[in-house]
Amino acid sequence: MLNNVGLPGVFMVVIYAAILIVPFWKIWGRTGHSPWISLLMLIPIVNLITLYVLAFKEWPLENNKG
Repeated sequence: MLNNVGLPGVFMVVIYAAILIVPFWKIWGRTGHSPWISLLMLIPIVNLITLYVLAFKEWPLENNKG
């Protein structure tokens, strides 16, 4: 897959991965789950499933209502 990409291409892939993972790392940590779940964002289709789980799960702030 990365056959003739070279160092600049690898650098861009690492930057893309960091831009994708860092926000989800913080979000999963704030929801009380392991931040390591954010690494699933690098896997196609699995990233969509994790987004749906994150969107429709109950958040800690919702538990404190009332």
